[in-house]
Amino acid sequence: MKKHLYSKIPLAQTMVTLCEAKGINHIVISPGSRNAPLTIGFTENPNLKCYSIVDERCAAFFALGIAQQIRKPVALVCTSGSALLNYYPAISEAYYSDIPLVVLSADRPIERIDIGDGQTIRQKNVFENHILYSANLYSEVVTESKIEDLKVRQKLHEAQKHNEREINLALNRAIEQKGPVHINVPFYEPLYDRIEEPTVKPRNIPVEYPQHRFSEELKLEMLQEWSNSKRKMVLIGVNSPGMVDHKWIELLAKDPSVLVLTETTSNIHHESHINCIDQLISTLSKKEFESLRPDILLTNGGMVVSKRIKAFLRKYQPKSHWHIDSKKAFDTYFCLTEHIKLQSNSFFEEFLPKAKFVKSDYKSSWLYVRNQRRIGHKEYLDQVSFTDLKAFEAVFDTIPSHQMIQLSNSSTVRYAQLFSLNPSFQVFCNRGTSGIDGSTSTAIGAALVSDVSTTLITGDLSFFYDSNGLWNEYIPSNFKIILINNSGGGIFRILPGKEESSNFSKFFETTHQLSAEHLCKMFGFSYHTAHDLEGVVQGVRKLYQNNSLPQLLEVFTPRKENDDALIGYFKHFI
Repeated sequence: MKKHLYSKIPLAQTMVTLCEAKGINHIVISPGSRNAPLTIGFTENPNLKCYSIVDERCAAFFALGIAQQIRKPVALVCTSGSALLNYYPAISEAYYSDIPLVVLSADRPIERIDIGDGQTIRQKNVFENHILYSANLYSEVVTESKIEDLKVRQKLHEAQKHNEREINLALNRAIEQKGPVHINVPFYEPLYDRIEEPTVKPRNIPVEYPQHRFSEELKLEMLQEWSNSKRKMVLIGVNSPGMVDHKWIELLAKDPSVLVLTETTSNIHHESHINCIDQLISTLSKKEFESLRPDILLTNGGMVVSKRIKAFLRKYQPKSHWHIDSKKAFDTYFCLTEHIKLQSNSFFEEFLPKAKFVKSDYKSSWLYVRNQRRIGHKEYLDQVSFTDLKAFEAVFDTIPSHQMIQLSNSSTVRYAQLFSLNPSFQVFCNRGTSGIDGSTSTAIGAALVSDVSTTLITGDLSFFYDSNGLWNEYIPSNFKIILINNSGGGIFRILPGKEESSNFSKFFETTHQLSAEHLCKMFGFSYHTAHDLEGVVQGVRKLYQNNSLPQLLEVFTPRKENDDALIGYFKHFI
């Protein structure tokens, strides 16, 4: 068997060895020279899976998609200078979505910073506002001859120990706390020298997961309050599939005093849950809002999409708001009273079996309203003309079961909230920062490591913004994209203060006449179009008949009719 090589630089050897020791085996590399020692070390190691992505912004979201699915850190490797800054959008998304990324940025030695050297910026702590840990390593001079000077040898020994400790701390933090870390790695030249045997054996400091307790005193207080409350609301935000055991979903469903609200991105389904929140609350009166106001709000999962539920809970605040998360609790509704630092299942295991069911009409009365809304939903969709709303209905009705659905942000994820999706779908969306950047790259990274066929549903601005996401050789042949092209940022047309003017269409809606046809030709996608309802149904079916090449269906919808249809949708429930 061929022996693999190592970078001659001990710091690069240390970095690669510790990543491998901690199970970080997916490495996304963007080309450069200063990062050559890391590139050599990672790509020469047969135990690691290395990917080459030229565009660093796309590379970071691609890595985020991989980490999203495997739930383990993925490493990013880039050269020095502005290359590093292109990682920032994905870093901030990872920070707020609790996705572990390890950023390894090559750098010049410290004495080369701010003296006019090319491709050199201040990389130290560059992500400090959106990072779990920043490690700044010492560079090393590698010589051909043995170093005799005792002081120099001592300095090199101290540098090695410092670097080992910082790398361990950073990698462990990414693993323990599920988020991004940054390790800045300065190298002296020469950068490309290889050796057959490593010259260092770095110490691997074990990962120590934080241990949290749910005190008996607090548990008893909460159980008593829970058992005395007739109106309890459970609101579930972003969750990966399977994060909450079905037995707890069933138990919550049986309590008549508990109303469970879920979102498309929660990946939780039950007939007694409210799964289209905006559909339910969009036209409630003040008296109805008062009736919906919970005594206790229990929240779980990540970010919540619905602006309407946020506005409601901020105005009609519960007496108590408990959030269940082992890491953090955002005071989204300005009334947080308890943060229980446990995983969802651990909390439910300790709490729900001891909680008493309470006689109440809270759930039943709101399920009645929900059922009326569903009737109204169907009535309106049956008579509305072909627009975004009808296109999304046809798409969700036609996509086959057991798909991973990656949603882009802005209008796409919000339209998805209005429909009861197939429970077999696994739904993901970058809701940490809710940006339109990186949706395509994330979906491709996720598709690469998933054993489930993946479909990206995206709007036109998000798709064209991240068109470089298609520039890689790792797109699975069964990957699908459904692109809803309404010729601009159509969601801005329903905002208050919208006016028909050249400034509005240019600077808010950003109208365009682009199509994905030439991009598909360039990147090897089979291209399909649809301009009406029948075309959408036939086009979606056609996507799944061929898995030999990635497929894209571009659905063209009428720009000006879309906002009227969506505004009319909510008015229909009055």
